[in-house]
Amino acid sequence: MKVQRLFLAVTMAASFAVHAGPLDKTECIAPAKPGGGFDLTCKLAQSALSEGKHIADPMRVTYMPGGIGAVAYNTVIAQRPDAANTIVAFSGGSLLNLAQGKFGRYNENDVRWLAAVGADYGAVIVAEQSPYKSLKDVLAAVKADPTKVVFGAGGTVGSQDWMKSALIARSADISPKSMRFVAFEGGGEAITALQGGHIHVFTGDAAEAQQQIKAGSKIRILAVMADKRLPGELANVPTAREQGANVEWPIVRGFYLGPKVSDADYKVWSDTFGKVLASPGYAKLLTERGLYPLALTGRDLDAYVKKQVAGYRKLVEEFGLVVAK
Repeated sequence: MKVQRLFLAVTMAASFAVHAGPLDKTECIAPAKPGGGFDLTCKLAQSALSEGKHIADPMRVTYMPGGIGAVAYNTVIAQRPDAANTIVAFSGGSLLNLAQGKFGRYNENDVRWLAAVGADYGAVIVAEQSPYKSLKDVLAAVKADPTKVVFGAGGTVGSQDWMKSALIARSADISPKSMRFVAFEGGGEAITALQGGHIHVFTGDAAEAQQQIKAGSKIRILAVMADKRLPGELANVPTAREQGANVEWPIVRGFYLGPKVSDADYKVWSDTFGKVLASPGYAKLLTERGLYPLALTGRDLDAYVKKQVAGYRKLVEEFGLVVAK
């Protein structure tokens, strides 16, 4: 009898192992400490997959900080390339770092890009009492005398926020090397400096700025770096392009899988995210997290990522930035 029970238990376990799919015991790796954008991205997937009943058990979130995604990228490729139930969060910052060679020997062709689930966009922000009433005013001031307009943002030369400032300066026919730029630890510090008059223009993110305004910060958003005006509360804010600056800066949020995940498992994930992104309640989940719609899966996302990284590489070269070898 004991032998029969043992045989039955082993058979059931083996059967479960055979039938266990990529949506069983799922995990999302957030390549940072808890509380940031990667955490938000994983929690968005966690909520959307659970609410849509696509997964039976809650998705586990694992934190793997280091290099805006570099540690996670290298770990998944080298140590967990075929982990079919593990998705990894990435952002526009991850793609910029890939373009600058900051992910070591790996590049954008070494993982399976799965889904883009939302985006934020760059924004040009000034203090409430600023004399600049539009982005055109900023461009005119920079063109007249670049030494009198101080840009500031979270991140040093080569970071996303620096790139946004550099693109605005270039739109005014000024070399990024000639612009005055002050680097801060994060967007919060930059907004404090902006309100104190220590900097004149902050190139941050639209959703972050809107949340700061709601929290009482005395700032104004002059432009969004999107291909068209954003929906919702920022619908009246013109794009940079409308105001003479040919600048777009989407900050994509999404996921990738390891390079050796099978085509069948990749398709399960891709189809599932396709359903999630098209579901009626998904827009509410995005709004709650301060994100805007950007829905891409499978080959569409793969093509988008390759195009973005190629564009970033071109900018890195044009701005004379050092590429890690």
